[in-house]
Amino acid sequence: MRTHYCGEVTEALLDDTVTVCGWAHRRRDHGGIIFVDLRDREGLLQVVFDPDEAAAFELADGVRNEFVLRATGRVRRRPTGTENPALATGAVELYATDLEILNRAKTPPFQLDDHDVGEDVRLRHRYVDLRRPEMLERLRTRARLTAAARSYLDANGFLDIETPMLTRATPEGARDFLVPSRIHQGEFYALPQSPQLFKQLLMMSGMDRYYQVTRCFRDEDLRADRQPEFTQLDIETSFLDEDGIMGHMEAMIRGVFAEVMDVALPEPFPRMSYAEAVERFGIDRPDLRIPLELVEVADLVAGVEFQVFAAPAADPKGRVAALRVPGGGSLTRKAIDGYTDFVGRYGAKGLAYVKVNDPAKGRDGLQSPILKFLPDEAVAGILERTGAEAGDLVFFGADKAKVVNDALGALRVRLGHDLDLVESGWRPLWVVDFPMFEYDEDDKRLYALHHPFTSPRVSDPAELEGQDPEALLSRAYDMVLNGTEIGGGSIRIHRPEMQWRIFELLGIGEAEAREKFGFLLDALEYGAPPHGGIAFGLDRLAMLMTGSHSIRDVMAFPKTQTATCLLTEAPAAVEEAQLRELGLRIRRTVAREGQ
Repeated sequence: MRTHYCGEVTEALLDDTVTVCGWAHRRRDHGGIIFVDLRDREGLLQVVFDPDEAAAFELADGVRNEFVLRATGRVRRRPTGTENPALATGAVELYATDLEILNRAKTPPFQLDDHDVGEDVRLRHRYVDLRRPEMLERLRTRARLTAAARSYLDANGFLDIETPMLTRATPEGARDFLVPSRIHQGEFYALPQSPQLFKQLLMMSGMDRYYQVTRCFRDEDLRADRQPEFTQLDIETSFLDEDGIMGHMEAMIRGVFAEVMDVALPEPFPRMSYAEAVERFGIDRPDLRIPLELVEVADLVAGVEFQVFAAPAADPKGRVAALRVPGGGSLTRKAIDGYTDFVGRYGAKGLAYVKVNDPAKGRDGLQSPILKFLPDEAVAGILERTGAEAGDLVFFGADKAKVVNDALGALRVRLGHDLDLVESGWRPLWVVDFPMFEYDEDDKRLYALHHPFTSPRVSDPAELEGQDPEALLSRAYDMVLNGTEIGGGSIRIHRPEMQWRIFELLGIGEAEAREKFGFLLDALEYGAPPHGGIAFGLDRLAMLMTGSHSIRDVMAFPKTQTATCLLTEAPAAVEEAQLRELGLRIRRTVAREGQ
């Protein structure tokens, strides 16, 4: 139906006759001549309709925005002074000799160049929203990033292998989405949270190197970078250690950025231990573009009369940390109160601070409501350790270590953006040496920090005897980019005796392990190779590469933050007959009288 895309019609086609198809982006009537900007996925082309071409002109007179058109004509140079250098087609126009209206359109629910449209309207009419050039470019970038990653993996011996979408529920991580079985009534499949177990089985099957671009499903509370269904670039290898896997993944990501964005990422990526990341930045995915760091000061305030500091300093699980803000002395009391409210969301009971007017004057050069509680040597030590200078502000966090890390870690990022301290560019990082387990105070038990198939940094289960499980490190690694975790992986357990020992530490008994992981445990008995892998969140990576604020903006048909699809109105009720086939019945809640 066409000879060229609209965006391909350039000076190279001058005087050629071409046919293009697309949507009427804008129609203008200038003194008897009609101009239609015709749009397709490759760009805009100005089409001119002259009264001398009577049939085409008459049809063009009735064209409105978003009509679907097919136009044929001669490519000619635009008159001098009317060129549009912002367009690839801006030096030419199409003098139309024939026009066909392929379809008419109602007035769209919003103009494509209107950037103040509410997200609910955009998602309800997503087929219109996706016509916007910025949305098209985001999906194009996403497609190019996926293609570049596939190209690297294909060239390096990785096999693209699919794994099942209907599997069994897993006991760790988020809630599963369940699918009832019609044939096996009363039993359920689960949609995969990840292909973790299957890709390990592929390694035990001798596939050696596997990858898959796959959908994953998690029934969890949503945020800007989470959806109930998302896309993962899943990778697994045999006979490679951490350095080998991380080296391949660095090369792949560097290639993706070079090909898609013409950006050269550092080689190699820097590495940082989990402990160092949390100590310096309060979080295991630090944004290295923000030049603010947490400084430990518990030893400086231990034993002071100010119990807000002294109690956490004496608590083995407590922390007292300072965060120096260069130039922060100009912050108003109202701004400081706002930051106090902000850290309260992370469990902090307050936000102590010291304004540094003139550090050379010692206590007299400072301003703070807590100074009267601190001895001179503590004040001097804090100024020296933080490197505070005139005009700076020092914030403090004092509580359980997790509260301090969460609160000051988030405050660090907030201040970086509020005070325009975020440096430009891309700062990738590997975070390594993660703890194997984390202790849940509510459940009073250990949980795997990543998953229960991650290998510890010991090769023999006997080495675990007598060790504090909370001090045990894993062979896990996360790739972080500008404060966002884009990929996480580990070396897996490949010996059955080690897997059983880890289950024991997690409180998973033999019966439970057999019921939920029997097929994996059996496979480990038949010669499992050393193996490991990683999974990248393609949605998050695309979000970063396109400068979007939410993964919804790089997904063609996303859900809302309440996990609904406004376009299709899913989820929705189903007919009683379908439920009966599945052996299901909806329990309806009846309100009691008077409630």
